[in-house]
Amino acid sequence: MGFLKEFKDFIMRGNVIDLAVAVIIGAAFGGLVKSVVDDVMMPPLGYLMGGLDFSDKKVVLQEKGVLHPVTGQPMDAVEIRWGKALNTLIQLAIQGFAIFLVIKLINKMKKPAPASGPAPLTKDQALLVEIRDLLRNRAGP
Repeated sequence: MGFLKEFKDFIMRGNVIDLAVAVIIGAAFGGLVKSVVDDVMMPPLGYLMGGLDFSDKKVVLQEKGVLHPVTGQPMDAVEIRWGKALNTLIQLAIQGFAIFLVIKLINKMKKPAPASGPAPLTKDQALLVEIRDLLRNRAGP
């Protein structure tokens, strides 16, 4: 029974629950950003670039069906899919910027309101100011 109680205590900690919620929201947010990039941003960008659709852009290193030099078996195509990589890079930039804005907003909300005017002096500080002024007056101009 001790193991189950320890597991329950672990799960019910605020940090674990917060992390689980963050992962779920992050996954949903990732899907939203992917849709925005693939369905909203890339078509106009492709249009501006002359009708290009980046998602299917690739460099073919080896065509499908060519015999492998070692095994002699037909190979699948060997391709560098740079269009998908470009879409992913744009998604990363958008997600990073969105997270930056959220963190900036959270930090702004955490900061206390600036105090108006200087803080009043403590008794020790007032006494030191008085001593300083007396020494200045004693020394003269």
